[in-house]
Amino acid sequence: MDLHLRGKSALVTGASKGIGAAVAEALAEEGCHLHLAARSSDATKALAERLRSTHQVNVTAHTTDLRNSADLQRLARDAAGVDILVNNAGDIPGGSLDKVDEATWRHAWELKVFGYINLTRLVHAEMQKRGHGVIVNIVGAAGERFDYDYIAGSTGNAALMAFTRTLGGRSLHYGVRVVAINPGPVATDRFVTMLKTRAKHQFGDESRYGELTKGLPQGRAATPREIADMAAFLASDRSGYTSGTVITIDGAR
Repeated sequence: MDLHLRGKSALVTGASKGIGAAVAEALAEEGCHLHLAARSSDATKALAERLRSTHQVNVTAHTTDLRNSADLQRLARDAAGVDILVNNAGDIPGGSLDKVDEATWRHAWELKVFGYINLTRLVHAEMQKRGHGVIVNIVGAAGERFDYDYIAGSTGNAALMAFTRTLGGRSLHYGVRVVAINPGPVATDRFVTMLKTRAKHQFGDESRYGELTKGLPQGRAATPREIADMAAFLASDRSGYTSGTVITIDGAR
């Protein structure tokens, strides 16, 4: 299916690995020019070079701390005019209320919650003036499956779901679509590290981490590309009447 993305441009945050890198790959395959933003300079530049040479698209790497207001402003200026924004950066830690102190909670939300909101504010304003654009927020299923031991993440994700539905519920009136994806478990490096830690505590052997996915649908987590393909579809004109919607991809677990 041609997604009609050839020649369009997208800004993807948290693009150095995992879901962000997979989204960048999916968009590049469709002929979309890219701005890739992440804190990891070397990884982002390496990905940019690979996508340029493989897919013959323009790719610019931006070393950016989305917690930093000046970095956000600079990124929005450098990527001005993009047709698509994919908000993906985030590293909210696990823990119950008594385990996540105020400083840790605020630090996490500066990236995953306020980073999304503040970058959207900048990019959305320009899209609104132009009368077109798409914003895809990669959020997380913990925002609907509330987790006592991931309280900062569940609460932050729920806030971003509300943000998506509130903004996207009106934005199509002026030509801008705002949507979100809630991935369940995804086989990223972070997820594997978490499983290894659990396996070490539970079994005394981190190499047994694969056993912890047996209860998931098909006995596995989603792949980053399965999330990325949905992001590309939602960003495309093939999904042109979709806004204010949150799509859950968790194998119906």
